Amino acid sequence: MGRKLTLPWASKRFIQTACRIAIPGVSSEIKEQVTLNSARDKKMVPDSAPPSTEDVDLLYQFFDQSDKLVVLTGAGMSTECGIPDYRSPNGAYSSGFRPITHQEFLRSNKARRRYWTRSYAGWRMFTAAQPGSGHFALASLEKAGRISSMITQNVDRLHHRAGSSPLELHGTVYTVVCIDCGHSFCRHSFQDQLKARNPKWAAAIGSLKLDSPGSDKSFGMRIRPDGDIDIDEKFWEEDFVIPTCPKCDGILKPDVVFFGDNVPKDRADRAMEAATGCDALLVVGSSLMTMSAFRLVRAVHEAGAAIAIVNIGVTRADDFVRLKFSARCGEILPRLLNMGSLSIPAVH
Repeated sequence: MGRKLTLPWASKRFIQTACRIAIPGVSSEIKEQVTLNSARDKKMVPDSAPPSTEDVDLLYQFFDQSDKLVVLTGAGMSTECGIPDYRSPNGAYSSGFRPITHQEFLRSNKARRRYWTRSYAGWRMFTAAQPGSGHFALASLEKAGRISSMITQNVDRLHHRAGSSPLELHGTVYTVVCIDCGHSFCRHSFQDQLKARNPKWAAAIGSLKLDSPGSDKSFGMRIRPDGDIDIDEKFWEEDFVIPTCPKCDGILKPDVVFFGDNVPKDRADRAMEAATGCDALLVVGSSLMTMSAFRLVRAVHEAGAAIAIVNIGVTRADDFVRLKFSARCGEILPRLLNMGSLSIPAVH
């Protein structure tokens, strides 16, 4: 187990250092402005005041006093890049949406058709999202050796595109897997198969913004304000063809942990090993409402290691985590790169 940190959060105020680190090739302020403005336009990011100088100082001290820091990220990282979440005030739950469960996907062909039609229709917009300044800041800290391990609940691979290599606790939508034989392959290949087997769908999706919303020509598809796509049930139930496994003709699903499913044991064990071996855990953009994430934070707390949370809104760990910042990830994390002993290399 890592050493315990003694961090005087309640008794001291920290003054921001005058040292400033230049990062060639990275313009985090520009990335931050673009991604945050885009997400705000879509009302995906909850309102929050900019982080204060004291907030940044405290988070810097948290990093500076850790020798083996683990970062756990959640959907709050992705909402700033235009990918909706579930639980924030403006998230999918607020509009009455409920995600498909593992059990529903397995037992119902109708549910699978609904899932894959919506997923196919939204794939182009989903993959167009770009990493935000928070992603690049964490990648920079990771490359500098200030983060020993990163775990993410997100399935969008934005961390990878920013240069990080996190453990994907809940899997990724970029891989498709057969539930019968375990064969897996790239989602882009599966997307091509869907397009080939559903040419009318492909044409409708390609011209969705040009046709009359909700018309038969567009298969009843309507673009919602949050970027999701609503599809008339009569079309996805009858007309959409889903490819089967090329190895065994079995059922294919995205390689993600749906609600109601469990994180694979080897992956859960790796995450717990990282958590219980750290001397500090930073939670970024997560309410910790899923047990797979909360159990990691609880284990760190029981081990006596330090914990800090960057998240807008309540979290499941608020009762025992003393250091919490209500701030956007892309507004507070990049400011660490300009402080004190954090000598950060360029992210290419």
